[in-house]
Amino acid sequence: MPPTPSKQLAGFIAKFDPPTAKLIRSARLALRKRLPTAIEQVYDNYNFLAIGFCTTERTSDCIVSLAAAANGVSLSFYYGARLPDPDGILLGGGRQNRFVRLTSAATLAEPAVEALLTAAVAQARTPLPSTGRGYTMIKSVSAKQRPRRASS
Repeated sequence: MPPTPSKQLAGFIAKFDPPTAKLIRSARLALRKRLPTAIEQVYDNYNFLAIGFCTTERTSDCIVSLAAAANGVSLSFYYGARLPDPDGILLGGGRQNRFVRLTSAATLAEPAVEALLTAAVAQARTPLPSTGRGYTMIKSVSAKQRPRRASS
C-alpha cells in the first residue's frame, strides 16, 4: 500500500536539518490553522520543497506557499506582485511571485505578514471554501534534487 500524502510529506521534511525541519512543520501548522479549508499541494522539486495552500486543486489557485531549501524557508505569495506592501517586506522582483523569509513560525503572526496573508486571501480568484476541511495532495516529486541540508 502506498504511503499517505501526510507520510510522504513527513519524509520530504525529514530530509532537512532538524532546525529547518522544525520551522517547516511549525509554519505549516500555523498556515493550516489560518487556512483550514485550503488544499495543500506539495511539490518536492529540484530546488525547493514547496507546500502550497490553494483554493482548488489547480496550482494557479495557490494563495501562499512555504518554500524550503537548504538555506532557509520562505513564505511565498503566488500573486505577490499584486499585493499591497506598505511595510516593504516582500522580496523578489519577478512579474508575479514575492516572498518573505521566515526566521520562525512567529513571523507569520507579525502584523505586516498577517496583512499580506489577509490581502492574498481576499484577492484569490477562487475563494477558499467557507466550510469543510482541506487536505494534502502530492503533486510532484523530482527524482533529482539539490541537497536539502546546508553543506558543512
